[in-house]
Amino acid sequence: EVQLVESGGGLVQAGGSLRLSCAASGFTFDDYAIGWFRQAPGKEREGISCVSNSDDSTHYADSVKGRFTISSDHAKNTVYLQMNSLKPEDTAVYYCAAGSFLSVLESAYDYWGQGTQVTVSS
Repeated sequence: EVQLVESGGGLVQAGGSLRLSCAASGFTFDDYAIGWFRQAPGKEREGISCVSNSDDSTHYADSVKGRFTISSDHAKNTVYLQMNSLKPEDTAVYYCAAGSFLSVLESAYDYWGQGTQVTVSS
């Protein structure tokens, strides 16, 4: 059974940091790309970053470039999203997803986690 489990969300003040984790199981980790998405209240889900587990290439949306860093621990089948310099507009439910190729488009992803809430206070 494919499982993606996010953790690490919480409440943080603006300017602070959080590290999200996405623990994957039930599929060959190195064959997939992992993407991070977020959905704020009343807004569409947005792809913000992704990593290819075959070659560790990465991609970031402009909204998070320079503040967020994605990384992959192949030994633990876990992908991390280090989020620094957080802003109130980063408040959202954050999801990880697994797909066949590197993309920030939802349509590229086959499996999804349940999400973790990140709240940034001003």
